Amino acid sequence: MAIIGLIGGSGLEKLNMLRESREVIADTPYGAPSSSLFHGMIADNEIYILSRHDREHSITPSHVNNRANIFALKQLGCTAILATTACGSLREEIGRGDIVFPDQFLDFTKNRINTFHDRFEPGVTGHVAMADPFSAVLREKLIRSAEELKLSYHPEGTLVTIEGPRFSTRAESKMFRMLGADVVNMSIAPEAALSNEAGIRHRRWQSRRRRAGGSARAPQPPGDS
Repeated sequence: MAIIGLIGGSGLEKLNMLRESREVIADTPYGAPSSSLFHGMIADNEIYILSRHDREHSITPSHVNNRANIFALKQLGCTAILATTACGSLREEIGRGDIVFPDQFLDFTKNRINTFHDRFEPGVTGHVAMADPFSAVLREKLIRSAEELKLSYHPEGTLVTIEGPRFSTRAESKMFRMLGADVVNMSIAPEAALSNEAGIRHRRWQSRRRRAGGSARAPQPPGDS
């Protein structure tokens, strides 16, 4: 049996699909997480569900307490984290409603805390390898599930995390495409960095909700966070 943390993003704030569910109030050295957690079972797996922006979507991307969220899942025993997020597409081939299983990220946030280390202990450094920030094992399992369900998906991609809550300008989106990014959102990089630092396998899937700024075919509607 696995213990899995599930972080719900935009549109999934009230996600609860568990058997024998109960509410768990968590506290951490970094403060309270974004929401209480739902705990229960899916098949033979023990699941904790956390709402990234609170269940009323009241927390802006810049103010999500990512350290508390990841630490809470760690102290509850989670050995893997699955996270959902809405995103904007930077590529014509990534259509509305497509699912992307990214394998790389670019971090363009400015005001996030993306480490648990406020200081290093004397003689002990806390540098964490980040060449491959997402779990390949979890990605393969999600890809197999997407194939079985006949979903429209992309097995890999590079995402860029921006600060928000504003969307990117046309010039920024053009730059992101030149850097090799495929989708843009406001949540990924800090969560993935903290998950790796905490020693938890992390896997993100993104649902494309809008086309990012810079498209000649579409204006920039509301979308990702």
